[in-house]
Amino acid sequence: MSNILYSLFEKFLSVPENKSCDLGSPSEVLIVRQHNQLGDMLTGISLFRALKEKYPKCRITLIASPANYPAVVKNKHIDFTFNFDKKKLANPFYFYQLIKLLRRNYDLVVAPAVVSISFTSNLLARISKSKIRIGPSALEGQKNKSVFFFDRRVNLDWRNHPDSNVADRILDIVRPFGISTTNYSSEITFDNNDIKTADQFLKKVDYNKKNFLIGIHAGAGKPPNRWSLKKYIAVILKLKEAYPVQFYLTGSSSDKEELQYIKDNLSLKLEVFYNQSIPEVAALVSRSDLFISNDTGIMHVAGATLTPQISIFGPTNPFNWAPVGKNKRFIKKSELIDDVTVEDVFDLCKTILDKKKN
Repeated sequence: MSNILYSLFEKFLSVPENKSCDLGSPSEVLIVRQHNQLGDMLTGISLFRALKEKYPKCRITLIASPANYPAVVKNKHIDFTFNFDKKKLANPFYFYQLIKLLRRNYDLVVAPAVVSISFTSNLLARISKSKIRIGPSALEGQKNKSVFFFDRRVNLDWRNHPDSNVADRILDIVRPFGISTTNYSSEITFDNNDIKTADQFLKKVDYNKKNFLIGIHAGAGKPPNRWSLKKYIAVILKLKEAYPVQFYLTGSSSDKEELQYIKDNLSLKLEVFYNQSIPEVAALVSRSDLFISNDTGIMHVAGATLTPQISIFGPTNPFNWAPVGKNKRFIKKSELIDDVTVEDVFDLCKTILDKKKN
């Protein structure tokens, strides 16, 4: 059945390949990235930046998803973001808005791929009314079965560079066309209202500016990415003993048990920045002296700030996924995250805080 459907799509929607690397000077650009998670989207900010650096006057429209939309809702590199929700396609008004968006006159549409190839993204790119369509011909040796949707086809293969960062990899979809950047850092745009929310929280915790302010995110969607809560508690106690410091926790409803466990097992009072928006979390982290987290979405949110950061890794390759930047550090001992010790994290905290103190 799958092969029959692909054959029908190829018969009616295929476009001839064009090997030219000349894109002209696109002024309207559509990017379709609705299949990745929040962290994937944040590591891909380099793509939006590269397009704006190459074509400063271009207008970028992004098709995102409910899972990754919060990461880019205010991003300064993106002019308009559409939240693509498959559950709403049966709604006539929503469907009309989607088709209206796709049928605008675009000069260029890009369907990037890093972790996997999305047929839905490829189809949306093909349906869009665009002069040029860029997409993957294959991903690390696996052919894109819907490559015929694109006239500019790029082979994506990092098997000879297994430790390259995703912020670098995502640019390979446009590099053949002379589009790149030297700035791979992530970025979240937050406004005065987000800063106000962060500052109100700091008033609530009675933050003393003479102290170090440290944020901790102890949750993670994937259990193998969760460092021991007892070890987080031990690090907090060691830091409290060694430095004038105040802590806060970040989390959402999915982290409720972890947050309660930490609070119940510490004698000191800890406030939680709970269920806040991504720009608000970024604003608070930007006010902090250090942020410690597991390998999870909020790690990438903190990675979009200039705040020193320690990310604790287990099975994931940190060279691929750790935030990029001068103040960004990670710890990995093995595929088991709990092989990272309390002393490993404390010693790195000490290095960062001693440097700030001096």
